[in-house]
Amino acid sequence: MLQKSASFPGIRGPIVTIVMDGYGIAKSDVGSAIAAATKPTLDRLFANYPNITLRAHGVAVGMPSDDDMGNSEVGHNAIGAGQVYSQGASLVADAIAAGSIWQGAAWREVVAAVKGGRGVLHFLGLFSDGNVHSHVDHLRAMIVRAKEEGVKTVRVHILLDGRDVPETSALDYVLPFEAFLAETSDDSFDARIASGGGRMNITMDRYEANWNMVDKGWRTHVLGEGPQYDSAAAAIEALRAEFPGTIDQDLPAFVIGRAGVPVGTINDGDAVVFFNFRGDRSIEITRAFEDAEFDKFDRLRVPSVTYAGMLQYDGDLKLPKRFLVDPPAILDTMGEWFAKAGITQFACSETQKFGHVTYFWNGNRSNKFDGETYQEVPSDVVPFEQRPWMKAAEIADAMIDALKSGKYKTLRCNFANGDMVGHTGSFRAATMAIEAVDLELARILPVIDALGGVALITADHGNADEMYEIDKKSKQPAKNADGSFKAKTAHTLNPVPLILYDNVSGGKLALQASETAGLSNIAATIANLLGFEKHVKWDDSLLVVK
Repeated sequence: MLQKSASFPGIRGPIVTIVMDGYGIAKSDVGSAIAAATKPTLDRLFANYPNITLRAHGVAVGMPSDDDMGNSEVGHNAIGAGQVYSQGASLVADAIAAGSIWQGAAWREVVAAVKGGRGVLHFLGLFSDGNVHSHVDHLRAMIVRAKEEGVKTVRVHILLDGRDVPETSALDYVLPFEAFLAETSDDSFDARIASGGGRMNITMDRYEANWNMVDKGWRTHVLGEGPQYDSAAAAIEALRAEFPGTIDQDLPAFVIGRAGVPVGTINDGDAVVFFNFRGDRSIEITRAFEDAEFDKFDRLRVPSVTYAGMLQYDGDLKLPKRFLVDPPAILDTMGEWFAKAGITQFACSETQKFGHVTYFWNGNRSNKFDGETYQEVPSDVVPFEQRPWMKAAEIADAMIDALKSGKYKTLRCNFANGDMVGHTGSFRAATMAIEAVDLELARILPVIDALGGVALITADHGNADEMYEIDKKSKQPAKNADGSFKAKTAHTLNPVPLILYDNVSGGKLALQASETAGLSNIAATIANLLGFEKHVKWDDSLLVVK
């Protein structure tokens, strides 16, 4: 059990954690939708309440290096776990470097199935070096190894990024990769791209927000349905001409074919490796391949394949059954130990981030702990820039109702606006997204005051803080050929805020700033606010009691 604190009895009222997704602290206001937004509530909080910055990228959240951006998965893992675990990118890179991935049972089964079947190995996943969901270097390594092990045919199904990398960078990956496949292929080995499409158009839905995306992906990758092109590069160029202004993540599906015949449909006896290591956008396509009782859409034809994920995407649901690299075993989370202490917990977000305040927060666990209550607000299935307020008001409604119920000692929510709208590249929409969150904070905070509680307001990573690519020399926004600013749709490397909203202690509470403080320090800080000592495995609290 967590030990009661001998120095601080805890806050009488509820402890509320509010995650403003995609809200980073930029070094400059240039290109920042946050700086441009009208946000009186946040301005007041930063001016009048204790606040510090936290590291939310790189090794501070378990990524391989500080050149790697953070993301919502690893950010919420770190917050909920109270400690830093090596995450998917690091685990896969290490397994490939050590060669252990090739000796694992899953890879051996994939290779054996291919050689005992039609001889075709399919790779499907996000095609970039963003290192948030996947990395193209992992794909290259597996293709080379497959050839070494006697696989005869490889087909690659690419999901274009433009979200964790520059928004129209697809050809920067496709052209050298097509050259790599041509160089690797010979009389005994045939490797080609077989299909593709934008990650926000096909295949990579999450939290069952839009199964139609997965349906389109299935028809594209498995059945080979869709407009045909001679190559992926030709497809991208043609689709950009047909749909001007469409960024990579939104490009329609395409199929590579010859004389009307797809080069790489998925059939009985094949093997399929989904090479994303991040779980949230991998689960639904995995279910389509593995779930015998699947009923989300008509798959029309269900090939008997040997399917593997890069990692196991859901440990509770055991999805997928076969995976190439063991995921991090995240133990002793905040949710688990608060439950053991009898602390009631409430978690809320809209669909787009619901899994982050539940599944990822609790260490990649889909089941609830005792005393936890979850509330999901269904997201709208529309482009986020068209409704940048998203479901912020409904989340605030749910939080206010939960607070007033008196049932919960700790509550948490995620406002997805800054991240999901930031990914669209629309500067004006992103300012509105931040303003929507600011408005809802103004509604929630007085309720916390009335109940004698406090709030920790933070973020999981940056995004809306840098909406334009910045020219390294001029330090000004880079421009496209037409003179418009070049949008940045990826997460940032900036730190995030941690604000202590406290009107009950009489100024006795503060936060300890530190160059090394990160998201993983939040768990111990919440524990102290509850009147408990931190778990021995958690990183240190940032709370200062004067």
